[in-house]
Amino acid sequence: MTPTATGTREAALAALRDLVGRDDAEFHDGQFEAIEALVEGRRRALVVQRTGWGKSAVYFVATLLLRRAGAGPTVLVSPLLALMRDQVAAAERAGVRAVSINSTNAHEWADVLARLDADEVDVLLVSPERLNNPSFREQQLPALVRRIGMLVVDEAHCISDWGHDFRPDYRRLRDLIAQMPAGVPVLATTATANSRVVADVAEQLGADLGSAGSSIGGEVLTIRGPLARASLRLGVLRLPDAATRLAWLLSHLDDLPGSGIIYTLTVSAAEDTARLLRERGHEVRAYTGQTDPDERVESEGMLKRNEVKALVATSALGMGFDKPDLGFVLHLGAPSSPVSYYQQVGRAGRASDNADVLLLPGPEDRAIWQYFATASMPDEERAARVIDELAYAGGPVSTPALEARVDLRRTPLELLLKVLDVDGAVQRVAGGWVATGTPWTYDRERYARIAAEREAEQQHMIEYETTTGCRMEFLQRSLDDDTAAPCGRCDSCAGAWFPTELAAGAVDTAAGAIDRVGVPIEPRKQWPTGADRLGVPAKGRISPGEQATEGRALARLTDLGWGNALRSLLAAGTADAPVPAPVLAGCVRVLAEWGWAERPVAVVAMPSRRHPLLVDSVARGLADVGRLPYLGELGLVDGGPTGEPGGNSAFRLAGVWGRFSAASLDVPEGPVLLVDDLADSRWTLTVAARTLRAAGATAVLPFALALRG
Repeated sequence: MTPTATGTREAALAALRDLVGRDDAEFHDGQFEAIEALVEGRRRALVVQRTGWGKSAVYFVATLLLRRAGAGPTVLVSPLLALMRDQVAAAERAGVRAVSINSTNAHEWADVLARLDADEVDVLLVSPERLNNPSFREQQLPALVRRIGMLVVDEAHCISDWGHDFRPDYRRLRDLIAQMPAGVPVLATTATANSRVVADVAEQLGADLGSAGSSIGGEVLTIRGPLARASLRLGVLRLPDAATRLAWLLSHLDDLPGSGIIYTLTVSAAEDTARLLRERGHEVRAYTGQTDPDERVESEGMLKRNEVKALVATSALGMGFDKPDLGFVLHLGAPSSPVSYYQQVGRAGRASDNADVLLLPGPEDRAIWQYFATASMPDEERAARVIDELAYAGGPVSTPALEARVDLRRTPLELLLKVLDVDGAVQRVAGGWVATGTPWTYDRERYARIAAEREAEQQHMIEYETTTGCRMEFLQRSLDDDTAAPCGRCDSCAGAWFPTELAAGAVDTAAGAIDRVGVPIEPRKQWPTGADRLGVPAKGRISPGEQATEGRALARLTDLGWGNALRSLLAAGTADAPVPAPVLAGCVRVLAEWGWAERPVAVVAMPSRRHPLLVDSVARGLADVGRLPYLGELGLVDGGPTGEPGGNSAFRLAGVWGRFSAASLDVPEGPVLLVDDLADSRWTLTVAARTLRAAGATAVLPFALALRG
């Protein structure tokens, strides 16, 4: 080792020991190699190492050494707010001055920028989305790029559309790297990348290395270690249904070590499970993408302090959450790939000798995977429509205004705009979006390959559940880890380590909890922006005399209890038939528990193209049980609704506006129960209610078998 390398190692080791607070700390295999490549070689490096290996130590130590050598601040691109909070706290322990700019701390931006100008910041954490914020991109980023000492891309699998959590904004990093001065080191880190993702990320990190002076150290250095987690004890317990899985949890949650995370596939499952466990005396909290941000922070802190037994979470609690002594991770339902499963179970046992990981898959998992299958790939027709609208506008168009011009809901529209932006076809500017004029070609072959890979990953997850071989070895091989070998700890290697018996009455308790019926259908109270552009003479608030009242659905399509039956009943390709008796009985229970201000005086059915027998039988059945007159279906005008499900509010409204008639119905004065199969955007029910109100109904009570979402 050269004197320079020796000096660097000594300085790096001292910084590492400050970071972890231990005088006897030593580097893990590969850590100093990465630091040396960044500090001495000013290279571009990709580090693929298991969770808990110490990837953050690499970039914090390298930052300290680079700053001492006179380099500018490190820019750390981090995908999640929870990750940013943990990283800032870790940096402070090492004496690294770290600050973040994100959507939740706008009140601090001025102070952050002042500290940057005064060179009082060692690490600036930003989200990938912030890189394309017009004011940040145009006002702060150029000066930052000129001074940047190192770029770090955390959770780098997000760069690759082969990765399990691809994010279009990460693709911008390729352009950012190309703008940086020569010799600025770049570090990308991840724990979840197979060979395809590694190659893709490395290619993007080194996109400009062929140009003269673009890097001191030459090609991208990849440091890849074994992904086996010796602390984890993996297992799979296959149970027949959701009630039995919950019964197992009620019986054995307290037996699981320490505190941990219970993952579910849907928001409603997380909320239902948390409610059931709390009712039975367990200290748990729900944590989803719909949880208030302040409540999320509070819940994270409670878990870290072991003030709760578990957070019942969706994938919203994933990358970057850092509790080194997390005792267990349990899944109620399987993620859609072994790679994403490995990423989630990697939360456990990071700094402990033992942690338990148990998967309780469900027969409904495939249906839920399909239900949520979306969207990181653009649709050719919709992409062309967006580009054409922006080109025609001739100036910036805001996202809400664009939403009113193209038949796309806000979330998929924003994702599509990001993809087109990264591809160079559109650009975000002050005031909205513009077309760049750069030709855009739909890469059909590439997207077909990606879709096929997603399907293969789902099959691999099924194979993980059913394998008789070592489960850790299976996960390692799924990530192309050539060091994979039997772990000796999982249920395949050492036998089932988890109990299988259920406490007396647990199944009945769980079944009763998930058999709850009645989900509110909130009435629309505001006409959507831009509807007037589509020929709908409506804007502003919906008149109280035209509104529906709050309605009810039997359940959500994603519910643990009724969700399976409803997804099957309403699935594409399912033959239309009268409502099954158990489902009708559930509907009757909803009405019995409704608590309406005034009992309905009649029942009307929505005209249904896909499920006419089903909707008619529900309406007739409810009318018979309630001894109410059944007036029949609303009539259709000019062929009825146009368009397909899934569009945005303005287009959905335009597709049903003026398409219903109550002329053939003898609508009595009083509340009318309006029956449909599925409540999605609620615009169909809103317009139908308006029609019935105009025909004399004093109130309209919407009822649907299922609520989407």
